[in-house]
Amino acid sequence: MPEGDTVWLASKRMHAALAGRVLTTFDLRVPQHATADLTGRPVIEVVPRGKHMLTRVDGGITLHTHFRMDGSWQLVRAGERWRGGPAHQVRAVLANGVWQALGFRLHDVRLLPTADEREVVGHLGPDLLGPDWDPAEAVRRLAAEPGREIGQALLDQRLLAGIGNLYKSETLFLTGVSPFTPVGAVPELAKLVDRARRLLLANREHPEQSTTGNLRRGEQHWVYGRARQPCRRCGTPVLSRDQGDRVTFWCPSCQPATRPG
Repeated sequence: MPEGDTVWLASKRMHAALAGRVLTTFDLRVPQHATADLTGRPVIEVVPRGKHMLTRVDGGITLHTHFRMDGSWQLVRAGERWRGGPAHQVRAVLANGVWQALGFRLHDVRLLPTADEREVVGHLGPDLLGPDWDPAEAVRRLAAEPGREIGQALLDQRLLAGIGNLYKSETLFLTGVSPFTPVGAVPELAKLVDRARRLLLANREHPEQSTTGNLRRGEQHWVYGRARQPCRRCGTPVLSRDQGDRVTFWCPSCQPATRPG
């Protein structure tokens, strides 16, 4: 599942390919915008907001897209063959004289006035990779739900935006906190939030996601995706369990439970 660093990098590449160039193709393959046509207009900028992408076009129009579980934007040179998936999975095509941007399996594809972007991203909490990152506000929002399990709270984009299941699991391991600990029992929320942001910052410039500092296959993560394998620190088998609508991973020795169960 794409997380905040993935969307940040995709937005950076999209901005470099599209910003300042006039659209020669604008094709949204969703029913509500099938007839929309912004060809002839330059793209102003492409910016990330948590796991959302905002493509702003001249004339005060924004294309909002969300990656959800399996969406992606692929860039290919003008005139080159498409890649990234079958054509029937393409939900959007933005092209200029140099690049084609292909939106595969995108969700929440929507055109709206740039002035109304809050309708689609206004509910989000502070963006860990955003220019207006506010750690105090993120901690305040988390602390406002003290009885909630921290593993679920970190995934709530209304509290802070950009953390997905991978960085949730890895952040909690590195701070020694069980994912089932109530938020109110986490000793240093500010330290935990800072660790999550540093992991995202360390990975945002490249597509590989490593929290161990090792990019070799199978050695990138401490606990995520490593159920039943030995913990890299203590050797205890890593556990996994459903938590909400995600599977969470943790080491029971390095991340001791703070309550029964």
